[in-house]
Amino acid sequence: MPDHVLNLWKKNLRSVPDETWNDLGLTVLILGDNVLSVIPSRIGELHYLRTLDLGHNRLTELPAELGNLTEINGFLYLHDNRLESLPRSLERLKKLKYLNISHNRLSAFPEPICHMSGLVELRATDNQFSDLPSSIARLRQLRELHLRNNRLRTLPSAIAELSELRLLDLRGNPIETLPESILEMPRLEKIDIRWISTLQPLPWLDRLEDRGCLIYR
Repeated sequence: MPDHVLNLWKKNLRSVPDETWNDLGLTVLILGDNVLSVIPSRIGELHYLRTLDLGHNRLTELPAELGNLTEINGFLYLHDNRLESLPRSLERLKKLKYLNISHNRLSAFPEPICHMSGLVELRATDNQFSDLPSSIARLRQLRELHLRNNRLRTLPSAIAELSELRLLDLRGNPIETLPESILEMPRLEKIDIRWISTLQPLPWLDRLEDRGCLIYR
């Protein structure tokens, strides 16, 4: 079945047009690169959505009804906004594969993300959180984790439970140490620790490199 798309990218929109809600069969809704400050709660009526782009706007919060989009299984773009938190209801998005929350104002890693068990790629760069919850280990399908330019000083040892992870990007964090449990990650192919001046020597990194993992230092 072909995608049913409404593309309102870069239309200088200050509000979502009312006619958006006339088509409840939408599977792709693109509202990126506008000047939206509010997303109406009616977004939760679009039960067939598979992909939603809200990136590059002026959003400070999201409606709880976004959690009603339980069939979304493609992309959810929330990057380049002014979000300080995510609604708890987003934990219901179990089928979502790609989430981008980069370039927001998140001072704590959003716990609802740790319930998105279908995630394959998570981009959470350029925020302000200083730690990751151990519950991130629930993301057993995750292959890419992008955490560049936050305030992380270490990672939880439970990170090793991300057994499908291929890429871990930690650039530009004030990291002081990393858990040796990272050695237990069987599919890790790349770890990026460039632009970090605070990291203490970690002899076990050589063992990771010896087994074929690329380490960008």
